[in-house]
Amino acid sequence: MLMHIRTILTCGLVLLTAALLACCTAPKGSARIAALDRAADEAQAALDSLWMTGDNYYIDVKVRPDDPDFHYWRNAHAADVLVDGYLRTTDNRYLDRLAALHGGMYRMNGNTFSNVYYDDMEWVGLAFLRAYDVTNDPKYRATADSVWADIKTAWNDNCGGGMAWRKDQLAYKNTPANMPAVILAARLYTRFGNPDDLAWATKIFDWETTHLVDTTTGEVYDGINRLGDGKIDTEWKLTYCQGVYIGGAVELYRITGDQHYLERAIRTADFVTAPNGFFNREGFLKGEGIGDGGLFRGILIRYLGELVDVPALPEDKRRLYLDYIAHNADVLMAANPHDKRIGQSWGAALSEDNPQSLGTQLSAIMLLETASRVAKAH
Repeated sequence: MLMHIRTILTCGLVLLTAALLACCTAPKGSARIAALDRAADEAQAALDSLWMTGDNYYIDVKVRPDDPDFHYWRNAHAADVLVDGYLRTTDNRYLDRLAALHGGMYRMNGNTFSNVYYDDMEWVGLAFLRAYDVTNDPKYRATADSVWADIKTAWNDNCGGGMAWRKDQLAYKNTPANMPAVILAARLYTRFGNPDDLAWATKIFDWETTHLVDTTTGEVYDGINRLGDGKIDTEWKLTYCQGVYIGGAVELYRITGDQHYLERAIRTADFVTAPNGFFNREGFLKGEGIGDGGLFRGILIRYLGELVDVPALPEDKRRLYLDYIAHNADVLMAANPHDKRIGQSWGAALSEDNPQSLGTQLSAIMLLETASRVAKAH
C-alpha cells in the first residue's frame, strides 16, 4: 500500500512539475512563435518515421496483435496535418507527400474511398476538401464530393433521425458520425453554394443538439442506442465529441450569423477547458490512449482554434481559449525539448510507459500547428 501511494505521489509530482515548468520557461512574443514553429517542424519530421515508402501511407502501432497497420481515418488526419504544415511553411514537400498519401489511401482501402464507417469518410472528406482549397487540384474535390454522396446515406429514422455510425449498424447514432458531417456539409456550402448542403448541416446539428448535448453544461455525449436499448452513453466523456460540436457550431455561425450557434460553441468550450474539470485534472489536457483515442485531443484543439478565430467571440473568451491552447503546447514542449516523437501524455517524454502511436503523433502536430497559427493571428 505504501509503495502504491508513493507511486501515485511520484507520478503526480512529475505531472505537476511539467505543468509548472511550462509556465515558467515558455518564451514570449516573436521568440515564442519561432519556438512553436520549430517544434511543429520537428513533430512533422518525426511523423516521417511512420511513413511506408512505396505503399504511401502512415503505419500505426498494433494495440492488439490482430490490428492492421493501416488505419483509414487516422491517415485522413495525417492528410489534414500535411495541409497544416503547408499553410504554415509553403513548403511543397507537404503537397508532394499529400498527393502520395491520397493515392496510397485509395489503394489500401480497396481502390475506393468508400468505407463502412461513416465518420471515417467524413474525415476523408474534410481533409481532402482542405487539400483542394490549397491546391485547386480537382482530384481532391472529387474525393470530397464522392464520400459526401455516400455519407448522406447514413441518415435514417432510428432515434428520430441523425447519422448512423456505420453501414451495418444503422440504429446506432453518435457524435463522431454527426458533427464532422455538419462541418463537412457547412464547408461544402461555403465553398460551392449548394443550399442542400446547408440544409443538411442545420438538420444534423439540430438532431445532435436535441439528442446528445446537455444544453445547460455544454457537455456533448458520445452516442445513443449503441446496445439497441435507446440509452445515451453519458459515461463516455471524450474530447473528440466536444471538439467536433464546437467545430460544427462555428461553421454554422460563420454562415448564418445566428448567435445561438456561437453561444453553444462557447458553452461547450467552457465545459471542456474548465481548469479543474474532467479533462484537465493533471494541469493540462488528459490523454485518451494510443488507439483511436490518441487522436481525440488534437481534434479538440483544432476546432477550439477555429472558435478563437471568430471575430465576434468575446475577448475574455478568446484570451481564455488562446491561453489554454498555449499552455498545452508549452507543457508538451517543456516535457519533450528535443525528441518530438510524442506519446499519449503531453506532460512526459516518450517512454515505454508513454508510447507513441500515429494518433498521438498527429494530436501533437495538431496542437503545435494550431498553437503556432493562433499565436500569429492573435
